[in-house]
Amino acid sequence: MRFTVSAQDDTRKLIVLAVDDEPKSLAELVHRLENNPRVSRVFRATDASEALRLLSSDDDELRARKEYGLPPVDAVFSDINMPGLSGMEMSRVFAALRPAPVLVFVTGHAEEAVNAFDLGAIDYVLKPFAQDRLDRAVSRVIDKLVSLQATESAPGRAEPVKNDDEVIPVELAGTTKLIPRSSVRWVEAQGDYARLFTTDGSHLVRIPLAQLEERWEKAGFVRIHRSFLVALPLITELRMGQGGYQVVIGNEEKVLPVSRRHTRELKDRLVGTARNG
Repeated sequence: MRFTVSAQDDTRKLIVLAVDDEPKSLAELVHRLENNPRVSRVFRATDASEALRLLSSDDDELRARKEYGLPPVDAVFSDINMPGLSGMEMSRVFAALRPAPVLVFVTGHAEEAVNAFDLGAIDYVLKPFAQDRLDRAVSRVIDKLVSLQATESAPGRAEPVKNDDEVIPVELAGTTKLIPRSSVRWVEAQGDYARLFTTDGSHLVRIPLAQLEERWEKAGFVRIHRSFLVALPLITELRMGQGGYQVVIGNEEKVLPVSRRHTRELKDRLVGTARNG
């Protein structure tokens, strides 16, 4: 699989994400985008939290793009006023990605245009919109991608700092809080849910522990027990307790059990980390 963007490559096809909390408006947006011959695939989300979860999913195409150093999607077409996390707040999360998708706002509120462009949006499409207006927005996305590739290919250009820190949206009493993976110290399974223990408390998310184990393995998280996933660099001690091995997190702030089946792998990982450290 090969992904390229160039001024000569007129067959370039885009993968985009459409976000809108109004079903009718979202369906219209997806329909208009799918009608554009330069768009090959449209993901859809009904709010910012769903959008963030989708971009962190195990979809084969999204994963392949990340492996090639591309953003999960080429562009995000988003409404602004949505419950929970607004389109503006969501765009700040996307802007922190390296590389980041191109941003286009599609909304019925013209007064937000200045703030939208301050956040780096390349276009601001007002509802209701016609096909030709959205087509112009898609063309601007392609122009922006071509410009970015030309900049990245320039001689002597410094390599950008890569930011692979996943963001987990957590819902609480109608509010969406964004939890960066780097702040998670350990995770405990609670049925079909997982509780993330961070530097500022704990947060319950509807993600099975096994799924987090697979997603976070390359980020340094290791399974030590059927109920626990731990950030390996935070383990300060592996010791024998009354019921078997235990790990100490930080300065005795937490002691967690290690199951027999995970002991050997954990020892190997700890030794390997020490050697590479």
